[in-house]
Amino acid sequence: MGNKTIKVKEKVIGVGEPVYIIAEVGINHDGDMSKAIQLVQEAKNSGADAVKLQTYITEKRVPKDHAVYDILKKCELTHAQQTELFDLGKELDITVFSTPFDDESVDFLVDLDTPIFKIASFDSVNTKLLNKVGSTGKPVIMSTGMTSLDELGAAWRALGGNDDGTGCDLALMHCVSSYPLEDKGANLAIIQLLHEVHGGPVGYSDHTIGAEMPIYAIAAGACMIEKHFTLDITAEGPDHSMSADPSTLSKLVTKAKWIQEVIGQKEMRVREAEEGAISYRRPS
Repeated sequence: MGNKTIKVKEKVIGVGEPVYIIAEVGINHDGDMSKAIQLVQEAKNSGADAVKLQTYITEKRVPKDHAVYDILKKCELTHAQQTELFDLGKELDITVFSTPFDDESVDFLVDLDTPIFKIASFDSVNTKLLNKVGSTGKPVIMSTGMTSLDELGAAWRALGGNDDGTGCDLALMHCVSSYPLEDKGANLAIIQLLHEVHGGPVGYSDHTIGAEMPIYAIAAGACMIEKHFTLDITAEGPDHSMSADPSTLSKLVTKAKWIQEVIGQKEMRVREAEEGAISYRRPS
């Protein structure tokens, strides 16, 4: 398993560190600023480490005749609104960052002093955007849905990565780009593969229903979990049904701590639970 780490503000992400939980708000605010504010507050209350937004200019993201154009346009937050959410994160002591989809959005997030960038799976082959994000020198989390190993290597180089593993602080997120995703399609073995080819840190971006699969992902080696987050899983919209509501996110955070304790450390020794059995050992 890889031993690379990245740092987001004061928190270190990597093997042996507490699992980093990201509440993916995305467009689940539905363009309603009061709802966006409540989502940040509830993510904090649920124990998440970070909230992730999406920063984009709709016309630069999809053509006007695209099936999701109207939805994205409705959910496009202004720079002033996003600034307010970043400031709220600082006030509540929860990290807020975002996924940019165009050069202007990258520049805006740099001006906000975002601590990290997120690259969506759809842009793992977008060399122009990767070059732009890489030029900022900020750490990057990239999802790998639909991405081949060759494309992953090309993305690493586009972000400024070198053959010796330097040049970019990059965390990878195993992801299957299906919305929602059936449990049997999660393919968690990819987490170990990414540790082998990248060296870490590696996480899991979840699109299944509920919070069970992220716990299995942690057992499979994930150092980060990204889960879509909503106030109401029955609300209309493309992401709500596969998202966690505040109660589910809170349970995920609790379970993530529990599974890390269950997994334990790679140490061969007499453990506290074994002390009562020491007298029964049979040395020759």
